[in-house]
Amino acid sequence: MTEGLSRVSEDILIAGCRKGDRKAMQALYELYAAKMLAVCVRYVQEGSVARDLLHDGFLVVFDKIGDFRAEGSFEGWMRRVFVTTCLGYLRKRANVRVYEPLAQAVQITDTEISALERMSAQELIACMGKLPEGYRTVLNLFAVEGYSHREIAGMLGISEGTSRSQYSRARACFLKVLKESDMI
Repeated sequence: MTEGLSRVSEDILIAGCRKGDRKAMQALYELYAAKMLAVCVRYVQEGSVARDLLHDGFLVVFDKIGDFRAEGSFEGWMRRVFVTTCLGYLRKRANVRVYEPLAQAVQITDTEISALERMSAQELIACMGKLPEGYRTVLNLFAVEGYSHREIAGMLGISEGTSRSQYSRARACFLKVLKESDMI
């Protein structure tokens, strides 16, 4: 849950949104827009497209808010809506592709891990933005969002083995980008 917001306040906003209360919708939007925009930017690098997906995602949230059963966090439920919205966009553009393996696997050393830990979130996101969309998508879904390879396979219409290999290749490609950017 967002800092400073009590569970009761969040429940009141959700109830208002379910009733179509525009003030509650606006408050919910203002509360979560920055976090959900960050989700969109991780999948789609173009700022204007990410903002469009933010608005599309909120339309889905407001339309489907009655489906939220409070069995987990509301923010987690919203995040899944936004991830699904972004994946739908990528699927329509056919940008989630399987890429060829890198010539050599890149191993991460303790020194490189230490350098990664010192990087800001913005620096990491900028480097992720340099990855091919297919790699970036699987890396986001597995390492950032915490989906299993089985779930990723279902979302992207690929096999679990392909998800695993894409994740492995994405990690190697990400490390290569970091090295080329002199980040580590």
